[in-house]
Amino acid sequence: MKILILALSGIGDALMFTPAIKLLRQSLPGATIDALVMFKGVNDIYARNADLDNVIHFDFMKQGAVKSLRFVLELHGKYDASINVYPANRKEYNIINFLIGAKKRLGVNYLRGGFRNFSFLNNVSITEDDSLHNVEENVKLLSKFLDKEFTDLPPLNFPLLASDADFASKFLADRAISADQLVIGFHPGCATLKNHIKRRWEPEKFTALAKKLIANDNAVILLFGGPDEYELAGQIHKDVNSEKCFLVKSTDLAQTAAVMKRCNVFVSNDSSLMHISSAMQLKVVGVIGPTNTNYIHPWKTDYKIASLNLECAPCFFYSPAPLTCSRTDVQFKCVKELEVEMVYLKVQEFLSGL
Repeated sequence: MKILILALSGIGDALMFTPAIKLLRQSLPGATIDALVMFKGVNDIYARNADLDNVIHFDFMKQGAVKSLRFVLELHGKYDASINVYPANRKEYNIINFLIGAKKRLGVNYLRGGFRNFSFLNNVSITEDDSLHNVEENVKLLSKFLDKEFTDLPPLNFPLLASDADFASKFLADRAISADQLVIGFHPGCATLKNHIKRRWEPEKFTALAKKLIANDNAVILLFGGPDEYELAGQIHKDVNSEKCFLVKSTDLAQTAAVMKRCNVFVSNDSSLMHISSAMQLKVVGVIGPTNTNYIHPWKTDYKIASLNLECAPCFFYSPAPLTCSRTDVQFKCVKELEVEMVYLKVQEFLSGL
């Protein structure tokens, strides 16, 4: 059997499919299992996954409609089954899955907008369940395909190499960060497409939290983010204005993850790095506003959620529609009024056990 995994959405979503990849390989050890990815970061993670035979990287957004259609048609008929990784509630992903022409086309039937986004093009499907984590939703889809139940679900899988550890060791040594120092990692960014920038806790609050941890707990603060977030992290670094606060810049996600492993606690918005921190088995404080925590809470690691748990939350569900807020008093109150002290106390709950 030849199987193609369509991991066309973000890094975090692709990472949350890795437990399903592990179970798929264990269930079908002789199968050819390939993955089609769109983002470089996903390619970085999947290229290291020993349970995959091939990873195909094609940037549909950059290549445009004509080249993308030609590329997809070249894959037509080459696979017995194809799997749209959850969440993929876009008509483009379902059309790609259909055009690849596998006999079995796996995908989720979404509760919101599934039909108008052509989920009916998938012929092996489950109905979305808002109570499940992304990992559980993907495994449920896999169970339907294999007619097999899974009870012991694996952790997220992002293997690191010795070269990644060497990068981290040099980074820490160059900044004189010793093994006995308290290190807190921050990720102040998140995806910006479809107005998701509104999920971000304000940079001023990350700054205030950093100052509080440095002053009260003698912590070292490491600021993480991709190249498009360097300006954001750089402004926080400038505003903290401390010799105990450092920017982390690297050439790829694996180097970033290797430095992250040194953190005693990792504080993050709902983002890909929050899921990478889960893969690294860190203690995670997730700063969550409009997102359904059931979907995205850190998987198989020790975590705490800082959230106001407003009556209107969660309001973000998987849909191509941009993120909006229906409140008339304070737009995105779930983020705007989440105070520094609440997140600080969540960090302290971890520190008290160290």
